[in-house]
Amino acid sequence: MPPRIPLFQCLRAPAGQQTSVTSAHHLLPGQTTSSWSPSRSIANVYARDASTAAQRRKHRDPYAIAQAKAKKAANLSRQAVLKQERAGSLGDPIRGVETPFLQSFDTAALPANSAASSSPVRDGAAAGQPQARPLNFYLDSRELDKGVKHSSWLLSRVESESKAVESTFEDYDTGRSSKEDEGKRTQEERATAAEALQRIASLEIGSSKDRLRVNKQRCIETFGRHSTDSILPPKPPGAHPAPPMEKKERAGPDTGSSEVQVAILTAKIRTLAEFVATRGRTDRVNQRNLRLLVHRRQKLLQYVRRKERGGPRWQNLIETLGLTEGTWRGEITLGRPDMIPVVAT
Repeated sequence: MPPRIPLFQCLRAPAGQQTSVTSAHHLLPGQTTSSWSPSRSIANVYARDASTAAQRRKHRDPYAIAQAKAKKAANLSRQAVLKQERAGSLGDPIRGVETPFLQSFDTAALPANSAASSSPVRDGAAAGQPQARPLNFYLDSRELDKGVKHSSWLLSRVESESKAVESTFEDYDTGRSSKEDEGKRTQEERATAAEALQRIASLEIGSSKDRLRVNKQRCIETFGRHSTDSILPPKPPGAHPAPPMEKKERAGPDTGSSEVQVAILTAKIRTLAEFVATRGRTDRVNQRNLRLLVHRRQKLLQYVRRKERGGPRWQNLIETLGLTEGTWRGEITLGRPDMIPVVAT
């Protein structure tokens, strides 16, 4: 009996199953094969195309476009107003607020003692000793007076020698002037010598480096710990106060504390900002230097505020130097040189 070999069967699905499978690919989301019909599918496609066309007509409508533009313009104008208000509340990140101490950086002269000045350091220094005019070449008023007296002594020696010559030729007419004229001429020479010494030692004819050197000395004397420790109260205690450390004697004036460095950087920033705003519009090197100085001062101010906990030392620093929140809070971005304000003289 021959073997029974099964015939090859086709793998194609039956007609009914093929219809149901192929129709499932054209179903809409949430639709089953039992509820599917060609008429319903075509209606849904037409509805979807109609909604898209309506949206397109809406965007092409001139009235809707005008409304969208007006809304956008109002939003942008409101953003500009808010941005300007925030910038005004923060203040100028470069110059801050004008104070007598800041204005004295321009001439290196001591600020005038006014009743409006609320710095206890300046008030205490003014009450303790008289204010002297700063001089160039590391001189003070005492050394200048000593030099004037020495010049007068030199002129007196010349007068004594001239009198000895006159006594030798008393019987002859030498054509010399009278004693009254000689005394008047001597007084004029002494006044001329004293005026010459005062002008030489004056900072008005000095360079910006001379003024910066004097400003550094004033910052050290004003904000140094050797001056402020005896005037300002201590900072407020922390949440978990540590035991007090042993206080060591200071070897000399305080030249490296954060307050002194902030004051010196403020003097440099003021001079450099004035140069960039007036004559350095194309000086890219000094524009970068100004940006670096501003960011360095910002880091020091943040450190002082965190360390002092907003205490009296911090308040004295920002009030004397006229520093606002814009000099230390947030990100400082400097714009074009023509946006830097110029100090009104």
